[in-house]
Amino acid sequence: MRRHSPHVLTAVLTSVATAAVITAATLVSGLPATAGGGAAPRDRGAAQLGDPDYGVCRGTDPRCYHDWGNFDPAEGYKILVYSRTAGPRHANLGPALAAGLNPPLAEANVAQSALVKMGKDHGFGVDWTEDVTQLSSASRLFNYNAVVFMSTTRDTLDDSAQTALRQYVRGGGGFVGIHNAFGTEYNWPWYEGLLGGTNFYDHGPAQPGTVQTTSRKDASTAGLPARWSFSDEWYNLVPFPSRVRVLATVDERSLTRGVRGGSGHPGHGSGHPVAWCQYYDGGRAWLTTLGHDAKAFTDDGSTFAGARQFQSLVLGGIESAMGHKPFCR
Repeated sequence: MRRHSPHVLTAVLTSVATAAVITAATLVSGLPATAGGGAAPRDRGAAQLGDPDYGVCRGTDPRCYHDWGNFDPAEGYKILVYSRTAGPRHANLGPALAAGLNPPLAEANVAQSALVKMGKDHGFGVDWTEDVTQLSSASRLFNYNAVVFMSTTRDTLDDSAQTALRQYVRGGGGFVGIHNAFGTEYNWPWYEGLLGGTNFYDHGPAQPGTVQTTSRKDASTAGLPARWSFSDEWYNLVPFPSRVRVLATVDERSLTRGVRGGSGHPGHGSGHPVAWCQYYDGGRAWLTTLGHDAKAFTDDGSTFAGARQFQSLVLGGIESAMGHKPFCR
C-alpha cells in the first residue's frame, strides 16, 4: 500500500475543509465566498442577505416562461390594478375603494387614476379594484395580460386569491409590483420569489437622489438618461434580489441624509437596486421600489424632478410584463 507523508495528508484535508467552508458560505449567504469562508466584499453596505431557492424556474432565461396560449394579442392588451391595503396605506392611493370592479375613483386616488390614464394614453385597457374576490380565480385573472400590485400592504390576499395568482403566473401571466408591493404577503415564500427573491426591510429618509439606469436595452429603460434625479424613500431590502436583471439603481452617494433605515439596515452600497425584472414560475415579473410620492405619477417633471422618467419606466415595465413589448432585455 502506498503511504503519503503527513504533510501531504494535512494539505489534502485542509483543501477539503476549505472547499466545504466556501460551499457552505455560498449556500448560506447567496454570495461568492473567499477562501477564508467569508462573503466576498460588496464594497460597502449590507452583505450576506441570502439567496434562497424558491423551487421554481426563475431568472433571466426566457425558457422559464410558459407560452401556453392563454393570451391572444389580437384581442388587445389589458391590466388589472390591485391596490388593496391590509396595513399602512400610502397617501397616493387616497381613500379605500368600494367593493367590486372599477369603483368610482376620487381625486385623491392619484396612483390608480394615473395608471388608468396611462392605459388610455397608450392603448391598453385598465381595470382596477381593491376587492380581493376579483382575484379569486385564475380564469378571471387570465382576462388580463398583467396584474399590477400598486402599493398593496401586508396580507392583502386570501387563500383563493393566493392560489389564483400563482396559477395565473404559472400560465404565463405578467406581474408588476410597484413600491409597497414589497411590503405585502411577507410570510409567503412564493410571493417573495415573485418579487425577485427579496422583500422590503426598511427605508431611510425620504429625500432626493440620483437614479442610475444600468440597462438601457429594456423596454422600461429605453430612452432614459444614464442618470436622473428623483425623490423617494429608497427601500432597503432583505434578502438581496437574486437571479434578476437589475435595470436601475440609486447612487447612495447622492443621498445627503444617508441611506440607513429605521430598523438599522445600512443600505446596499454601490449596487442599490430600484428596478429589475425576471421570469418566474412560468410568468413575467417586473418590479420597482420607486413610487412613494403622488407627484411622481402626475407631474410632468416641472415641479417634481424625475416624474417623467419614472412614468416612462413604469409604462415600459407594464408593456413588457404584459407581452406587448420585449421583456427583460
